[in-house]
Amino acid sequence: MSGSGNDFIIVDNRKGIVDGDSLRHLARKTCRRKVSVGADGFILLQESEKADFKWKFFNSDGSEAEMCGNGGRCAARFAYLKGIAGKEMSFETLAGIIKAEILEDRVKLEMTIPGCVNLDKKIFVEGKEHRVGFINTGVPHVVEFVGDLNEYPVVKLGRTIRYHKQYKPAGTNVNFVCVRDRSNIIIRTYERGVEDETLACGTGAVASSLIAYIKEMVSPPVAVKTKGGEILTVHFKHKKGAFDEIYLEGDARVIYEGQLWDDAIIG
Repeated sequence: MSGSGNDFIIVDNRKGIVDGDSLRHLARKTCRRKVSVGADGFILLQESEKADFKWKFFNSDGSEAEMCGNGGRCAARFAYLKGIAGKEMSFETLAGIIKAEILEDRVKLEMTIPGCVNLDKKIFVEGKEHRVGFINTGVPHVVEFVGDLNEYPVVKLGRTIRYHKQYKPAGTNVNFVCVRDRSNIIIRTYERGVEDETLACGTGAVASSLIAYIKEMVSPPVAVKTKGGEILTVHFKHKKGAFDEIYLEGDARVIYEGQLWDDAIIG
């Protein structure tokens, strides 16, 4: 499936067809491009006693992540299409219970309440000062506002900030943002775990929108144009100094369905 340019392998694992010891290996092998299926992430749906289902989400390098906005929307639509859940559902993640609503081929996904908000932090990268914001929207995100994204060294600078000593040991995702007006921003994201720029990042879109709001640059809802050209919509409320009712809305498209052969994990 593809959510605004982020692509995912999704497996219905409610019957335990894949065991726990091999999950990281399977995710890493099948997410390789050109020699296997190729994807930004690997998602398994499992039984849950607390919600419609529980998910396990792995980045393409095999590391497990707490949350992924684009992946969450894809998992929700997959669950609806397979009869696992209705149009309104909830599912269990490492970041908590997440709610979702199916809107035809789009999904409106509840996001976790952010934590660890830090504005205008000075960090030095290759001897140059950068003023960045930091927020955790289920996973950690750095946000830097720039004037022009077309020629910006997203991969080089993103990788350096991702491994910056300020964010050790877990590291961080890195978003570079251009504010067009009070309702629209453009974003490019370097994703931890993928270790490259991706066409979209849902938690990054939310992180960038919330930081921009705090800095009085935008008002909700915020339309976020991604590297892949898709538009994600971030809805939220802000009351008494705290965010509430944060939702990420965007597409969740089924690309194909098939059977994985052993050849996919060889090599």
